[in-house]
Amino acid sequence: MLDGKTIVVEADSTALAAKAAALFCRAAGASIARQGFFAAALCGGSTPRTLHRLFSAEPCRSDRLWMRTHLWWVDERMVPEDHPESNYGAAKEAFLKMVSIPADHVHPMPVSVTPEAGAHQYQEELKRFFDSHKRKRPVFDLILLGVGEEGHIASLFPGSSSLDERDEWVVSVKGGDPDLFRLTLTLPVLNQARHILFMVSGTRKAAAVKMIFQETDIVMPVHRIQPAKGSVTWLLDREAASLLS
Repeated sequence: MLDGKTIVVEADSTALAAKAAALFCRAAGASIARQGFFAAALCGGSTPRTLHRLFSAEPCRSDRLWMRTHLWWVDERMVPEDHPESNYGAAKEAFLKMVSIPADHVHPMPVSVTPEAGAHQYQEELKRFFDSHKRKRPVFDLILLGVGEEGHIASLFPGSSSLDERDEWVVSVKGGDPDLFRLTLTLPVLNQARHILFMVSGTRKAAAVKMIFQETDIVMPVHRIQPAKGSVTWLLDREAASLLS
């Protein structure tokens, strides 16, 4: 059971993506006005693909928005960017080539090294960036997340020791579908976000959504998302929400 969260149900995956794009652009504008930049972490998977395409269209295509945006990833499979399973590669093809974001504002996870080295390198990159903005730890303005059918978030899977990580910001794991080595942000980073936006669509996710919100005796990785000071919004389409009472 998750209490105190905002839940929005849209008609279908297209409407869900449009709502997510509007919330993303609104958060970007507010962050830029407040602090001069916007730091967001993107997720992979099929649901965000439509959202990514909307980023390169009006009203999200604003040069002012993208010139001051820094994009990071919540997780990544250890595959080349031209591999169909690459989260960064999918985002690059969908919108990064079409918007005016500076190259050094895009922070893909390193995949051409060992998983352990990649985790260390990404953590160091996070430290440099947030140190430059006088923050001792990563505080993302917005993190986009999906949820797996078994309740996993990012690449934090049920039963994984990475769920109990308290010190490291980025760790390497192996698992998921496909079963690959991956890099993932950890809960100490995710739970520092100013805002977390979940996107869940399709009938395949309906049973998971029901368990997440209505089965009080089931604990899933997604239940570990409890931002210290931030807010959480769940965007569902009608298919994903179809089993909710």
